[in-house]
Amino acid sequence: MTETIDALELLTEQHAEVDELFEKIEQSDDADEKSTLFMQLADKLAAHSAIEEKIFYPSVLTDDTCDDLLEFTEEHLAAKRILADMLALDPEDGHWDAKLSVLKEEIRHHAHDEEEGKLFPLLRKKMSAEQLAGLGNELLAMFEELIGQEPRMQIPSETTEAAHLEAYR
Repeated sequence: MTETIDALELLTEQHAEVDELFEKIEQSDDADEKSTLFMQLADKLAAHSAIEEKIFYPSVLTDDTCDDLLEFTEEHLAAKRILADMLALDPEDGHWDAKLSVLKEEIRHHAHDEEEGKLFPLLRKKMSAEQLAGLGNELLAMFEELIGQEPRMQIPSETTEAAHLEAYR
């Protein structure tokens, strides 16, 4: 039997991994270590937002979720703009830590308050375990494919406008 993972559990686990990376970066006083940890964070955020925008959001797009999902793509765009700025800065630049703080707050609000707090409970009621498992496997496969390709390098080209969900309807 093949292992399956519930889509909502997978995304929640990824949110927790991102939280841990923020903490490690904030606790580090070494610029090289901060830079290395930030590259990991940027890759995780880039791959995570890609699987949400390309698979997850279109899969759960309904009249009930449309407004929230449009807001979420705008939140992704705001985070990508900060990430793009940070990718161009040295961790020793005074703006870098300030941008990290703003990014952490954006991501915390988006992941925990919006997705985990509002969307996931709604989807848990509307979707079967089989649907969530199938979606989880699809999300994980794409994430694993992307994470090995330095997905952070795509971020600067994704800062013009939010992802278009309507194209998937």
